[in-house]
Amino acid sequence: MLKTHAAGVDATPPAVLIERHHNVAYITLNRPAVLNALNEAMLNKLVHAFQTLSTDKDIGCVVLRGAGDGFMAGGDIKEFRTQMELPEAERLHVFQSMLARVGLLVEAMRAMPQPVIASVHGAAAGFGMSLVLACDLAIAAEDASFTLAYCHLGVTPDGGATWFLPRLVGLKPAFEIAALGERIEAPRAADLRIINRVVPKDALAEATETLARRLASGPRQALARTKALLNAAFGAPLPDQLRREGESFSRCTLTGDFIEGVSAFVEKRRPTFNRG
Repeated sequence: MLKTHAAGVDATPPAVLIERHHNVAYITLNRPAVLNALNEAMLNKLVHAFQTLSTDKDIGCVVLRGAGDGFMAGGDIKEFRTQMELPEAERLHVFQSMLARVGLLVEAMRAMPQPVIASVHGAAAGFGMSLVLACDLAIAAEDASFTLAYCHLGVTPDGGATWFLPRLVGLKPAFEIAALGERIEAPRAADLRIINRVVPKDALAEATETLARRLASGPRQALARTKALLNAAFGAPLPDQLRREGESFSRCTLTGDFIEGVSAFVEKRRPTFNRG
């Protein structure tokens, strides 16, 4: 059985749910009545969840998903409406503070050693799409759609979207996606490399679990080092990256996983990793 962790008793359902199953943590965006729109409570809980899970040695993979009819509709526009009534200086401070927390969230996702999978159904709009881009892998149901809808509100993208998107799709397609804010269906999103895989809607949960358990049972130190190397690759000159690769490979040879991997290969059997 999945075990849900929620602190205290509150009449309002928690904005974020955390479940653990087979060394996989499932983080569920849980404001389905508003298509999981991001508000301050959800943002703070997400930051805390990713920072906490990053040090959990029992967790080998993290899945991010949405409750209800979609993944995430972006920011909570109704909250934005109330903030429009603030004096300009105060409004600027409110949004700067919120976006600083957004930055902490994305940095925590990228810095954590475990791979993060976005499991997407329905709409991933605005910051919802930014979250998908920030994940290490993304698997989507056939009904999923993506739109970087910031331009429709007269603002620029956040959540690292302008960093991830051109690296995934190229500069001109990235500008088109950001400047026009058009809806991208799942098959085209896969062609653009925004997501990795598209599966039938009723197969999303099983396909996500299969992928997550495969990663969680892999050589964790090697996967964590691979993630770190890939994160650094775009900003590193080739000689520096070659040096980092050499250091990382050498360090991996000191792990039990390396001994197990070599032994399993020679003995023609499937390796059992996570031995340290």
